[in-house]
Amino acid sequence: MRVLLTGHQGYLGTVMAPVLRGAGHDVVGLDSGLFADCILGPAPDDPPGIDVDLRDVTEADLVGIDAVVHLAALSNDPLGSLAPQITYDINHHASLRLARLAKDAGVRRFLYASTCSVYGAGGADLVTENAPLRPLTPYAESKVRVEDDVAAIADSGFSPVFLRNATAFGFSPRLRADIVVNNLVGLALLTGEVRVLSDGTPWRPLVHAQDIAAAFARALTAPIEKIHCAAYNVGTETNNLTVAQIADAVAGAVPDSTVVITGESGPDARSYRVDFSAIRDAFDGYEALWSVPDGAVELCRRYTEWGLTDADFATRYTRLARLESLRTAGRLDSSLRLQRIPADHG
Repeated sequence: MRVLLTGHQGYLGTVMAPVLRGAGHDVVGLDSGLFADCILGPAPDDPPGIDVDLRDVTEADLVGIDAVVHLAALSNDPLGSLAPQITYDINHHASLRLARLAKDAGVRRFLYASTCSVYGAGGADLVTENAPLRPLTPYAESKVRVEDDVAAIADSGFSPVFLRNATAFGFSPRLRADIVVNNLVGLALLTGEVRVLSDGTPWRPLVHAQDIAAAFARALTAPIEKIHCAAYNVGTETNNLTVAQIADAVAGAVPDSTVVITGESGPDARSYRVDFSAIRDAFDGYEALWSVPDGAVELCRRYTEWGLTDADFATRYTRLARLESLRTAGRLDSSLRLQRIPADHG
């Protein structure tokens, strides 16, 4: 199957590309390059790619494609809150436009990376895919809008599926340090403290990047009539943890580190536990295999092996700081489009 993987030079895309290629798919990447050089360790072996902003994709980019795996997005809540209109332009409008172009080009399958944060404040019960959606941020709201609008254009020739990933964790050659497990492991290793700014009580569902990649690989080959226009939570109930429990797992993985819960950021309304039984039923017993403690051990080992530094942890691998550094260098315009560096013909 010829697969277009958007965001192939991002945190998840860099993990997913080799998984899809290993499954025998012909993978073509598509990425603007915002985070292409956010690498820790050896450079990854990227698939051939189209160097374009998601907002500028054309139907020609989709000709001959059998399936789209759509990961590309402005991908965290603080960034979405900082630039909500740009978040909607990229995450919602450009994603819907991509889906329409894909349909017009004859693409049969469209796999959309949604998020469990669409549930917002889910309460004490495990939430299923049928639970009310209560997005609390522009990022989560944009995901809900894409699910609704792409579902509306589905038909017998164009079959979307919506994979609502739990909060990702785990090592990727293109690292993100601003997601909770990755962040706490870095803090523990660099400072000796697993510092939690909330009161530690909110629930978070978590899933390893490798387990996300495995879910998408299963979705590519699942019977299309079985998963047509369906939503699936991606993760495992084992990884429904409070932030305090996550911190304890990190402290257990990083030698000589201690947990410090400051509570300085106040209560966090985003708290939810998720049911993942539907994806196991749909994808022939799919299981997310990585636990949070195992992922924390992996991250500690990789951070140590490849020499994570304070400066890179705070800038290169943190989305907001990375974009600000590109803007300061004159490489990012007001719409968050990357400005290319002209080739030196001298």
